[in-house]
Amino acid sequence: MKLELYQYVALCRDIPEHNLKRGDVAMLIDYVTHPDNGEDGYILEVFNAAGDSIAVFTIPMSAVEKLPSDAVLAVRSLVEAS
Repeated sequence: MKLELYQYVALCRDIPEHNLKRGDVAMLIDYVTHPDNGEDGYILEVFNAAGDSIAVFTIPMSAVEKLPSDAVLAVRSLVEAS
């Protein structure tokens, strides 16, 4: 089932190349059809707490979920402690 465009979704897995973690929130901005009949995907945009766009990427549909109504949003730093 496709989720609706322009809604916030939660990541179901880590996206290390963008320093994103499971549970982080992104905006679903478009659909992508897999060119070889594999799993279709979504184009997501991630914003920081100030509302600035920090990443746009494609991810399989199974890697996101609709935000649950009983969830609480949290803030974390994108900078990893060394």
